[in-house]
Amino acid sequence: MRVNGAKVSSDVPLKAGDAVVYYMTKAQEERASHTVVYEDENVLVVDKESGVSSEALFCELSEKDASVRFLHRLDRNTEGLMIFARNGEAEEEILACFRERRVRKIYHALVFGKMPKAHGMLTARLIKDEKNARVKICPVGSGRGVLIETEYEVLEERGETSLLQVTLHTGRTHQIRAHLASVGCPVVGDGKYGDSAKNALYHAARQRLLSKQLTLDAGGALAYLCGKSFVSQKNL
Repeated sequence: MRVNGAKVSSDVPLKAGDAVVYYMTKAQEERASHTVVYEDENVLVVDKESGVSSEALFCELSEKDASVRFLHRLDRNTEGLMIFARNGEAEEEILACFRERRVRKIYHALVFGKMPKAHGMLTARLIKDEKNARVKICPVGSGRGVLIETEYEVLEERGETSLLQVTLHTGRTHQIRAHLASVGCPVVGDGKYGDSAKNALYHAARQRLLSKQLTLDAGGALAYLCGKSFVSQKNL
């Protein structure tokens, strides 16, 4: 990456008019950023690849279709489903669904260790550390931060790792990664909240987290999508 012609390797402040150039290898350029799962005149649902930022994906999509509207994001190294609106009415309804918790989001996560039960609900409080781009998990009784609820089901145990289905009942920054790490089962490949020694042992440079299923309880112009589930074809 170069800023105004100078190579940079860490965060740098930008000002209006700066020229930012990002260079990729041929293999990176040829790699697809996503696949389309569903589309109509109102919405576009895509399956994002790991390593692709949500913002970069939006830029790519909007170059092909100027009507696409950015509604939510996934971490760069989280793969799976994202939904975009194609008009103002659809944008307003989907944002209302997110705001009013009328979106059911199911993830798959590969974690180190074993969960205490085959199925359970984890509750805690989450505090954002904006300066360090991290979050901290605290006990519910601490009264600090915001309440989070993370439901899980063990799908498969694979030796030192477990494959979980995770349902978000609250959608906070890094909720799944931080919450699972706080109970001793960090996501494989998570460089921020995970186990660096085990990540190195498993050659896991990216977190094994997948936005697997998305279901809207929509109304208005999107009532025809109410209860429809979009499912990623990826597996962990």
